[in-house]
Amino acid sequence: MATDTVAHPGAVAAVRLPARSVRHDLRAVKIVWQRDLIRFLQDRPRMVVSLVQPVLFLFVLGTGLSTLAARGTGGLDLRTFMFPGVLAMSTMFTAMLSAASIVWDREFGFLREMLVAPVRRSAIVIGKCLGGATVATFQGVVILCLAGAVGVPYSPGLLLTLVVELLLLSFTLTALGVMAAARIRQIQSFMALTQAFLLPMFFLSGALYPLGNLPTWLHVLTRVDPMTYAVDPMRRAVFAHLDIPAAVRATLSPGVTWGSWVVPPLVELAVVAVVGLAMLGVAIAEFRRIE
Repeated sequence: MATDTVAHPGAVAAVRLPARSVRHDLRAVKIVWQRDLIRFLQDRPRMVVSLVQPVLFLFVLGTGLSTLAARGTGGLDLRTFMFPGVLAMSTMFTAMLSAASIVWDREFGFLREMLVAPVRRSAIVIGKCLGGATVATFQGVVILCLAGAVGVPYSPGLLLTLVVELLLLSFTLTALGVMAAARIRQIQSFMALTQAFLLPMFFLSGALYPLGNLPTWLHVLTRVDPMTYAVDPMRRAVFAHLDIPAAVRATLSPGVTWGSWVVPPLVELAVVAVVGLAMLGVAIAEFRRIE
């Protein structure tokens, strides 16, 4: 005689969660990374708008000031000098906008669903930083395609160097944005805060002027700006592929100095990497505190 199983009114169904593992964490990193890419590729207006400001700086501002600054650049096109700084700008705003999606996810409740997943929260943060860095680097590559229009040669070695430097800068800026977004609950507050940080970082990085012969106060500010250590290696890489007099090169690309020591490009990139990893660590710590 068959017996039927009757559910008791007070019974609670057991829920089995998969154990945390490195495999699951890596899968979470991949999913968060893919989500950022999909959102970016489906948002075509964002792709176009993100390119407007760098193009305006490069072709409108650069062209307008070229005649005024012709003597100071030794005959070099001002747009060629500005090109590395505009490259950095093209990744800067895109990276921060990628981090802003965390605030949107918090407002609509999606972030809570991500945080209760059986994976380490560090995996979510790392995936977000990698996704933002990839998207921002893609924007930089689009501007990089315009190099020939401003006198920068399409050298494979130069292009590869610039892409690697853009990726490192994008990761650091995204980590900065994720760190800020971990505690901010309204998108308006996040945008106001990022504007307060991004514009000073850009103008203090030497993107629009040489780093030599600056007033003491400006010299100090440029050396504490982490973005300086990304723009300068890009400019050095570009100038290394230009056929210009040594005096012009020394004036327009003197390098970052600590005292009398000219900091090598690899050390500058190491500074950017250390800052990015520090921001990532703080962001992970902040996410672990979120309830």
